[in-house]
Amino acid sequence: MKEGWARQQSARFLKSTTINPRVRLIERFWEFTGQYPWQWTPAEGEAFIADLRSGKSPIQMSTARTYEVIIGLFMEYVMDGRYEWAHVCAERFGEAPQEIFHEGNSVLHTVEYEADPRRRPLTYDEVQALFDAADARPRKIREQGRKGALAALRDAAVIKAVYAYGTRRTESSKLDLVDLRRNRKAPQFGTCGNLMVRYGKSKNGAPPKRRTVLMVPEMDWAVDVIQEWITEIRPHFSPGRHPALWVTERVGRLSPRSINAAFVAAREAAGLDEDLDLHCLRHSYITHLTEFGYPARFVQEQVGHSHAATTAIYMGVSNEYRNKLLEVSMKARLGNDWT
Repeated sequence: MKEGWARQQSARFLKSTTINPRVRLIERFWEFTGQYPWQWTPAEGEAFIADLRSGKSPIQMSTARTYEVIIGLFMEYVMDGRYEWAHVCAERFGEAPQEIFHEGNSVLHTVEYEADPRRRPLTYDEVQALFDAADARPRKIREQGRKGALAALRDAAVIKAVYAYGTRRTESSKLDLVDLRRNRKAPQFGTCGNLMVRYGKSKNGAPPKRRTVLMVPEMDWAVDVIQEWITEIRPHFSPGRHPALWVTERVGRLSPRSINAAFVAAREAAGLDEDLDLHCLRHSYITHLTEFGYPARFVQEQVGHSHAATTAIYMGVSNEYRNKLLEVSMKARLGNDWT
């Protein structure tokens, strides 16, 4: 059953990074129940979710829904008459697979956004503190006589580039040198004027979504950072003809996990909230572009969202910005009477 379900998903061109965790969840559910799929009932599903909600690290509501959906997809497969599993189970074991989660025992999707509310955009001061901590790490490593100062220089550049272009960690990992291009409308940014993201987040078996991110004037400080990395720091890694923008000491491509670890190290050194993660820099990018005055559609195109509502979810503008908008609006209405 597991192998057939995996093949079905593979035929839909879903990635192994999607298929494998789904199969592992079914294996976890099987181990939890101690029963076979044709013996599962709604009671087992409810007990599984209840167990995951207990303990020191209870799952979030969005995670529970994801698990319920995945188990539901598996049961749809084994109950589908085109695959004959239900017929075989009924004939051999006298029992047939049944629906596990239904409207009465599954999480309802009632709001647009259910992620952890502790994840938020960083303030400008927090971004600066993060960068300062990242810049200080190479010197501290050298003073302690440890290896890794060169990698720390790279990590500082990666973190800054993630914020300056608003990229996801996987998108950042898969960038090549050739993805940095000139923008004829903004020649002052050199080869950092455009960033071609070729491995954007894909959906439902579709190929990676592409987009071009434009360097904006407010982020022009990142041009010197990236150019210094390419011309002065990266050659010390002896990358040869390796195409990756961000390389490792072993001349490999820097992984998404390593980029995340670089952020965590800088965050801890800066003493920032431990609930902040790398993706919060993307939230910050969207928020700060909005506060810089860029139109919502431009921001949406920069980050590659299909819907404006998704971009809005990421946004967390400051009270100062909102008060500024209020002041402009009130002045337009009341003129000189506004104080």
